[in-house]
Amino acid sequence: MAGKQKRKLEDLSLDEFLLSGFDSAGEGESEEDTPKQNGLKKKNKQKDLNSAAPQTDEKKKGKASEHKEQLSRLKNKDPEFYKFLQENDKTLLNFDDADSSEEEDEKKYHRLPSTLEEASSGEDDDDEEGQKGSKKSKKSVETIKVTDKMIEAWKAAMRKEPTSRLFREVTQAFKAAVATTKGEGGGQCRYKVADSSVFNALVLFCIRDIYISLQRMLNLKPEKDQKKSVLPLSSPKWQKNQIDIKMYLSGVVQLLSCLTEATVISAVLRHANQLVPYYLCLPKQCRHLVKQLMKQWSTGEETSRVLAFLALNKICRQKQETYLNPILKQMYISYVQNCKFTSPNALPMINFMQRTLTEMYSLDTQATYQHAFIYIRQLAIHLRNAMTMKKKETYQSVYNWQYIHCLYLWCRVLSTLHPSDVLQPLIYPLCQVIIGTIKLVPTSRYYPLRMHCCRALTLLSSSTNTFVPVLPFLLEIFQQVDFNKKPGRMSKKPINFAVILKLSKVNLMEKAYKDGLIDQLYDLILEYFHTQACTIGFPELALPTVIQLKAFLKECKVANYCKPVRQLLEKVQENSSHITGRRQKAAFGVADAMAVAAWEKQVQEEGTPLSRYYSHWKKLREKEIQLEISGKERMEDLDLPEIKRKKIQEKKAEDKKEFKDLFQSDSESDGDDGGFQIKGKKGSRGSDEEDDDDLEDLSDMSDDEGMDGGDSDDDEDDDDEEGEKASKAPQPLSSSALIKLAEGDEDLVEDLELSDDD
Repeated sequence: MAGKQKRKLEDLSLDEFLLSGFDSAGEGESEEDTPKQNGLKKKNKQKDLNSAAPQTDEKKKGKASEHKEQLSRLKNKDPEFYKFLQENDKTLLNFDDADSSEEEDEKKYHRLPSTLEEASSGEDDDDEEGQKGSKKSKKSVETIKVTDKMIEAWKAAMRKEPTSRLFREVTQAFKAAVATTKGEGGGQCRYKVADSSVFNALVLFCIRDIYISLQRMLNLKPEKDQKKSVLPLSSPKWQKNQIDIKMYLSGVVQLLSCLTEATVISAVLRHANQLVPYYLCLPKQCRHLVKQLMKQWSTGEETSRVLAFLALNKICRQKQETYLNPILKQMYISYVQNCKFTSPNALPMINFMQRTLTEMYSLDTQATYQHAFIYIRQLAIHLRNAMTMKKKETYQSVYNWQYIHCLYLWCRVLSTLHPSDVLQPLIYPLCQVIIGTIKLVPTSRYYPLRMHCCRALTLLSSSTNTFVPVLPFLLEIFQQVDFNKKPGRMSKKPINFAVILKLSKVNLMEKAYKDGLIDQLYDLILEYFHTQACTIGFPELALPTVIQLKAFLKECKVANYCKPVRQLLEKVQENSSHITGRRQKAAFGVADAMAVAAWEKQVQEEGTPLSRYYSHWKKLREKEIQLEISGKERMEDLDLPEIKRKKIQEKKAEDKKEFKDLFQSDSESDGDDGGFQIKGKKGSRGSDEEDDDDLEDLSDMSDDEGMDGGDSDDDEDDDDEEGEKASKAPQPLSSSALIKLAEGDEDLVEDLELSDDD
């Protein structure tokens, strides 16, 4: 009987044992035997309980409630054994008391697999089995190394007849190649690209052939043959190849984010431009592509910028309602971030971003109006805060490059998109914001900023046929600046007004400041008059300017400044006479707007003296600017020799002894001054400008401290000293001075340079 029970227990699994019911403790043995057998071990009692399991299995009493009642009886009958179970096997007592049949329990609980019975005991054996399992898993994911022969085979097959299976293989290989760019080593890819030459060959093959193969595989016509762009989503084979196409497009974006070579980036951007219809079918991949295109448009090389803009423009044209607004917003933010600092090298990039962003705004004037209204209003709020609060921080929020470039951008947008009934209402508030910016701090230190604003207003006025009073802000400079006053400092190089907004106190004392100011005024006044040269009211428009320029010529004594102003005055008067003569022959009244417009159009076609002169001057001016840029670069690369002063103290004493008899009387009369009282003498410089230039050249070589741009307070003290010396009466040169001139004394040359104004 015991053997049968043992075999039955061996047939039971662990779960069946735990779920089996217990009979009453009296089954299998008499009631007298149980309490009398005190020497029986607890292990045998547990064995008797296990022997009762088959009986309950036969009776099919597997319910949890019966099991619980049996355990309660066991607790009362044999508390010592119940305590033993609590200490050694709590899981047997803590069970779910929900009623369930044995069949449901068997399905609910997990059966151990048969392979575990074959496992050998021992910790070392377990480690060996773990190593074997890892080797098997590695073998199952064994990678295939890509070779040049495989790429050539793929290329030939793709050109012959592209299939979905072939495209999947190429996509897997391309994914492995892109993974190597981030040091991932291919990850869990099927293929592995370990050689740089193989990587280059694979990427080149994909860039050249994948797009054409995709078009053939999906039975899509080339873009040139299509009247309207058709998305690949319409192809019946799209669903079958969608996963592989998505993987390939993600790989292209990842490759674009990892590249650094400009030529390779340009090639990938051309390929991405071809794949734009495919990206439009997958919104997530398209968003990732737009992010990379935005990065290349704002920070890439010149060719990369153009290609990125073309791709962005293509995306917005094909799915305007989805991508136009977010792309315009991101492009404007990128533009503002990239124009924080302006230099000669950054200026072409900023101009490119202005023009391309204007092209994007031209796609939808309704969306453009919303963006322009918000951002122009934002600029106006900054200006209002600066005008009301009058603090340094609020001034700086307006007088910075980002603010000025944003003003110029919106002037360009409204000028390019004119005529537009939608954008027409924005012209007036934009002009008011620019004029308010000029008037915020109308000091001489911000003349460069004023000129930038005047140039933006001129562009807006000429393109939109709107009269904007620009000339008063330019003519005001002639009244505020004293061009007759001799500058207190000599400058090393001219001031580039195109890349500065504010002048320092040292700049205001330099000769280059007034020279550059005259050039800028000449350019801006001529440019504005050119935009109004064909209007019927040109003589009345030019009259205040003619009066102001004549007054300037009467007061200014510097020939270099009078010459360009006089030339400008002559051209303006010549154009006024031409318009007046044509106007006298007109047979219509001023109130006839249609006739006036036709008359102005005819005059514009025939040309005016000022317009012809402007076209000729513009060509010469552009050449001059190019020469200045190239000359500046050559001077920066050139190492100029340093001029060192010679020690001639001993030689001076010998010369004094030698010429003592010749100039004895003069030397005695000079006494202590030693002939150095020539500062402030007008005769030392003369009125000729050529002599002034020569002395300035000498000053550049000798007065090194004056060119370093010292403190402005010291410079103001120097001006006061010069004013006191200028009041002294002129005296002839002494003998000592003549001797020093013969010796070539640099100190004397320095004193000559600091003489009084003409």
